[in-house]
Amino acid sequence: MCKKCFVESIDRKVRRTITKFNMFSRDDKIGVALSGGKDSVSLLHILSKIEKRFTRSRIVALTIDEGIEGYRKEAIDISRDCCKTLGIDQTISSFEEIYGHSLDEMVEAMQQQKSNLSSCAFCGILRRRALNTLAREERVDKLATAHNLDDETQTILLNVINGDIDRLVRTKPKLRGIHPKFVQRVKPLCDILEKETTLYAYVTGIRFQEAVCPYRGTSMRQEIREILNSLETSHPGIKFNLARLFERLRLKMKEETNVPIKECVGCGEPSSLRLCKTCAEFSKLENFLKQREAYIRS
Repeated sequence: MCKKCFVESIDRKVRRTITKFNMFSRDDKIGVALSGGKDSVSLLHILSKIEKRFTRSRIVALTIDEGIEGYRKEAIDISRDCCKTLGIDQTISSFEEIYGHSLDEMVEAMQQQKSNLSSCAFCGILRRRALNTLAREERVDKLATAHNLDDETQTILLNVINGDIDRLVRTKPKLRGIHPKFVQRVKPLCDILEKETTLYAYVTGIRFQEAVCPYRGTSMRQEIREILNSLETSHPGIKFNLARLFERLRLKMKEETNVPIKECVGCGEPSSLRLCKTCAEFSKLENFLKQREAYIRS
């Protein structure tokens, strides 16, 4: 395809995904999780074009600064420029504001504690909470994340490998509103390959952060990514086949309605566990950080 036809094909696929899963209503206030990477800036541009046809809807950008020295500042600057170009309001929050520490500080403490949890996985836990809290504060109706087809297939395999049936069942393009404190999440790029979002950003001239997060290589997801990419190279269509298979399986999984969502006894946020994953992991780290800071002051 030429550049024009390629861009139109991606826009069309995203519109088709939104329609297929009934992701938005005409008067929704949509929060877009904007990191400054290729997927999120492409998503913001595509949704901005679609939103112009629906005058009662509104888009806002939600950005989380995790606090990664030498990496995150560029992405924040890019996200600001992107919002300014599109005329979209942006709200930025940070791990420092929410948790009292930057990710770099927490990773250093994790390494000293010899934690079994990878820094990438730990960041993901805190980031999901931070985005949900920010989306709720901004009173958005839907939170659109830029998970692409690669992300979805990686998540499916990770949950299978970990034997996590509850998370496996909940992996879908549109998450149900299962608790009043959960902002409903949607994934408009779930049928778009990662290489397609990259090409989309390049051919449309969208600026995005090209540097890879320094913590990405610490997770099992990176190993799964490499395995899937290798299989896709040898057998094109593997990712689509896996996603379609899981979509059919998910329709047969009746256990979904039996996954109880409560409120965490520690923070009050919605969780399928008595103590949510964020509190369980962060509390151990927080105690260590407090002891270390007290020792430094003394």
